[in-house]
Amino acid sequence: MFLLMPHRMAWIIGIDMGGTRIKMAAFDESGTPLGELVRPTFPDGSSQSISGMPIWANTVIGMVGELETRFGSQAGAIGISLPGLPSRDRRSIAYLPNKLIGLEDFDWPSHLGHEHVAVINDAHAALMGEAWIGCARGMTNVVMLTLGTGVGGAAIVDGHLLTGHLGRAGHLGHTSIEPDGKPGIFGVPGTFEDFIGEQTVRARSSGRFDSTRALVTAYEQGDKFASEVWLRSVRVLGVGIVGFINSFDPEIIVIGGGIAQANESLFGPLRSVLDECEWRPGGYAVPMIPAVLGDAAGPAGAAKYALGFGRS
Repeated sequence: MFLLMPHRMAWIIGIDMGGTRIKMAAFDESGTPLGELVRPTFPDGSSQSISGMPIWANTVIGMVGELETRFGSQAGAIGISLPGLPSRDRRSIAYLPNKLIGLEDFDWPSHLGHEHVAVINDAHAALMGEAWIGCARGMTNVVMLTLGTGVGGAAIVDGHLLTGHLGRAGHLGHTSIEPDGKPGIFGVPGTFEDFIGEQTVRARSSGRFDSTRALVTAYEQGDKFASEVWLRSVRVLGVGIVGFINSFDPEIIVIGGGIAQANESLFGPLRSVLDECEWRPGGYAVPMIPAVLGDAAGPAGAAKYALGFGRS
């Protein structure tokens, strides 16, 4: 549903593009949602190009045009949330091996015909969205973990999103928990995401469970083996979070992603680990809260990032 707005009001576009779908949303400068569009990244699973341009690029261009036609004006800024490491000028993705062929070095401002376009990593965008209009609104020190197939992360410190020298800042899932563990996708041994991510459930459960949902359901039913596997994973998660608390000193920890839907089966034992291990100066315990925006966080965070990108 779209809301028409006064002609002179500034509006911005946030885009979140993954391997399966593109979600685009319009916002005013206060963060009020004005409407959204959703399209598949590749129609019918195709990744072929049209007129030399990837299908996903043509889809995004068409979606932007549709919004601008509806609102009768050009968007004031466009933010694009994407996997991979953005280039330093934020015009493209500089590093994304073996995914979305053609995305690396694709210059978004040129192809969209807009001057004010900014590219942001998808995990960074999720936290920006929660800090703008979600569960972390008004907070200046926040760490977010997204628990899904892997583990994504991001941090805002003293009001600034940490991106780092090459854009790697906040990739908390690739922190080493076990130095003698199996190397992860970037060669880091015993990565954090190996202990909690969906992609390793079968290995962690000796082939008994194919999904976190099945594992958690068995845990909730009192299955001893499932309880051992799940609580071991949650303990590693908790110990990792304690390390992030000591590194970033956040006001809150935000936990999102599909695994967060385990609700109290996750947060209950997780709080117990922090009660045991967290350093709490003055008795302050960092709250852990679930993300609230879901898949709307990416477009919101991308829009907010574009709105502030380049401003002093």
